[in-house]
Amino acid sequence: MTPKASRVKVACVQNSATDDQDANITRVTDLVRQAHAQGAELICMPEFFAYLARRDTDYITGGYVEEEHPVLSHFQTEAKALGTWMLLGSLAVRAGTDKVNNRSYLLRPDGTIAATYNKIHLFDVNLSDRESYRESSTVAPGDALGLAETPWGKVGMTVCYDVRFAYLYRALAQAGAGIITVPAAFTRKTGEAHWHVLLRARAIETGCYIVAPGQCGIRPWGRATFGHSLIVDPWGTILADAGPNEGIAIAELDLDRIETVRQQIPALLHDRPFR
Repeated sequence: MTPKASRVKVACVQNSATDDQDANITRVTDLVRQAHAQGAELICMPEFFAYLARRDTDYITGGYVEEEHPVLSHFQTEAKALGTWMLLGSLAVRAGTDKVNNRSYLLRPDGTIAATYNKIHLFDVNLSDRESYRESSTVAPGDALGLAETPWGKVGMTVCYDVRFAYLYRALAQAGAGIITVPAAFTRKTGEAHWHVLLRARAIETGCYIVAPGQCGIRPWGRATFGHSLIVDPWGTILADAGPNEGIAIAELDLDRIETVRQQIPALLHDRPFR
């Protein structure tokens, strides 16, 4: 896998979205422009960065089909105005009448859609007697890899809970990805225990850069997200960590390092059958 360019500056936008979509758009747009002013060529936003619902059913009752989605159209215009690549971490996009897709978008600098990815693995967990999630009750899972052609080679796309399924990341790397995005709204409890470990592991296993913009903060209804948006290099070294509050994590990626690390540890070539 040979990137078309040797370096790229990437930024993760970290925000604390609520169910006030207009306010979220305003805040994220400001952070995007700050990242652009710092030279970011690829600006990445978290899962549900523009609307984090109080109730999962709100994604359906207040949802949009892709062609009418105001968040998508806003950031398509913004990408074109700034002339930069953007990852819209994920939006709820209607899939029929009773469910949505949790869909990630990669936008080109002219505002057109380079690729989309529907989250495959859905967050159905019981963290405690008081904290449980059933994403599958309102979200239809995807069934296809997300890969985009960019000036920096192929970018693989995943979302949040996907990070626990190593085979997806291996498949993306073996399909040519050198950068993999992981937009998330990780819970504080799981984030404190697993976020850094999982993202570093996915980078090490694949020899890829991992770019993981996450939501932070506590919502008025109590939901807490971990923050700590990360950019991790193919050796597992953390290049940038946004910490617990709203802001930006930014780093320059040396894309030649992907091949260097994969030559040192060519694990992607060493699959063997087993029973």
